[in-house]
Amino acid sequence: MNGVDQDQKVDFSVDKNNLYRQEVITDFKVASIMKFIPIKPDGTEDNSRTAIFLGQGQVMLPQGVTPIQVRLEADNLEEAMGAFPEAMNQARDQARDQARSQMAQMAETALQREQSEPTQQRNDSKIIKP
Repeated sequence: MNGVDQDQKVDFSVDKNNLYRQEVITDFKVASIMKFIPIKPDGTEDNSRTAIFLGQGQVMLPQGVTPIQVRLEADNLEEAMGAFPEAMNQARDQARDQARSQMAQMAETALQREQSEPTQQRNDSKIIKP
């Protein structure tokens, strides 16, 4: 089955029992907190569910600027602002560790490739080297 056939089978139905309205709170410096407010299909707030808070930011990694996003364990905006620094530091550290791991794997693969290429080139060459 090709990609076009798979795309035609995607269910684009809206889950009317899982709707949220999004608000963005920022200090225009470093903090960007998104608040997802549960709503009913008619657009009114659904007080039977709790809001979800996400922190967003960017970090500089060897691959360049990398966006990070993390769920903030909070029941209100005040708690979300308090949780933001630690959650973002943990997300940054995790992203940095993943980047280091990927770079180490790439370096190891490149080294293995370099070590195997000279042998192949010698075997393929018709020129006799002293």
